[in-house]
Parts: sequence; C-alpha cells; structure tokens
Amino acid sequence: MSDLSVPYAEVDGRAVDAGPLLSALMGGYGHMTAMQVRDGRVRGLDFHLERLDAATREMFGEGMDGGGVRDRVRRALGGAGVVDADVRVYVHAMGGLDAGPTTTVVVRPPLAGPGAPQRLRSVPYVRPLARLKHVGSFGQVYYLRRVRAEGFDEALLVGSDGEVAEGAITNVGFIEGDTVVWPDAPALDGIAMLVLRRELDRAGVAWRRQPVRLDEVGRFERAFVCNSMGVAAVSQIDEVRFPVDGGLVDEVMRLHAAAGWDAI
Repeated sequence: MSDLSVPYAEVDGRAVDAGPLLSALMGGYGHMTAMQVRDGRVRGLDFHLERLDAATREMFGEGMDGGGVRDRVRRALGGAGVVDADVRVYVHAMGGLDAGPTTTVVVRPPLAGPGAPQRLRSVPYVRPLARLKHVGSFGQVYYLRRVRAEGFDEALLVGSDGEVAEGAITNVGFIEGDTVVWPDAPALDGIAMLVLRRELDRAGVAWRRQPVRLDEVGRFERAFVCNSMGVAAVSQIDEVRFPVDGGLVDEVMRLHAAAGWDAI
C-alpha cells in the first residue's frame, strides 16, 4: 500500500515535490505584500511592514515583527544572490484550518514599470475583504485576463451600485483641478498609493477620498493608476478618453519617482 503521509502531486503530467509549501499556497488562506527592490532598497518599507502586521493580526490573531520580516527578505535576497528583485512576502496557514502563520519569501526577477499609458475596461466585481491583500485573487485575475484579451491593459473593478473601487492590480486616481481624487469604495490601500499620499502631503498637493461613479468618470480631467511597479497615466476608461501628459498627473509621476527608498 502506498504511503501518502507526504502528498503526491503531478504538474502537467510530471511528478513534483509536494512539500508543505505547495499545499499551503494552494490552500487559499493567507495574505501577502509585493515590493520592487533595487540595490537592496524598497519604497514605503514602513507601509509594507504595517500591512503585514495588521493583516496577520486580523487573520491569525497575532502580530508580525517587522525586524524579522526584514531579516527574512535580506536572507532571501542573499540566497538568490541579487540586490534587484521583485519580492513577495506571503503569510499563510501551513498546517490546516487552525494553524498559525508561516512566512514565505519569494524572490523573482525585477519587474519594469508600466511605461505606456493604460487603457482600462470596467468590470462588475469588487474583491471580498478588499482591505486585505489576501491570496484569494481568482476574481480579479479572471477579469484581468478577459480585458487583456480584449486589448485593454487593466480591469477597473466596479461595484453593483456603479461605484469605482480599484484596478485589478492597481489603485486608480483621478484629477479634478489641483486635487487628486481617490475613489472611496472597498479597496486595498496599495503601497504606491500610500507613498504617493505622503509625497503629496509633503509637496502641499491636495488630495481627498470621495465616491466616484463609473458614469461620471468623464467629468475628471485626467486619471492614473499606481502599484509597486510605478505610476502610469490612464488614456481610456471604457469609451471615455483622457489626456496622458501635462497637468497634475505629471506632478504625481514626478513625486512618486522622487520618493525615497528604504534599506531593507
């Protein structure tokens, strides 16, 4: 009789090591943060550490030591032999429903910024528990793949009441005069957005949160998206088109590019 004390798994017909990491990441209960590391530094490190601590407290009932996270990331970068990388820190349940948190650090090649202006297609979806960067991302990936197949760059998540929430993998901001407007709807406080808010405050640029309905996005002068890979102007949301240069979007991009980097 076969011994299945260690799970057996095949991927595309090939046997693979079905260790605890594979089981944990397929289990669906966990949260994470994603950061672009350059020369061993990252923007908004304090926000990443606060996110991990708050989500671990909510999901597992205990906090997460920021110093320990930094040690693990430094160790992973050293193990990979790199100082530039896309780093993901996962906190997940390794041993079943009642298990405590286990931390996994994944180091991948660095990701380039979005570059070109982004075209957004609205979709009828809001992430469950949107305040958490949890690993249950099926819905947003499903819609992102669909809109990209239609020639768009990003999916714009919109609630059943027509309120704009966020992008599938970005936060979205709008420009109204000399003010940045962030949609006030269930969404993740992305690290790039938090860094931008801090830089806007330092530069004396006004910003606010307010409800934004899909049928009124055309009244805004410009729009942009941001995530750990950077900031990009939005050229189109559905049939509404926006200018992609000049105005406050240029200042937003400049402020993000000039934001400081923190040593891990």
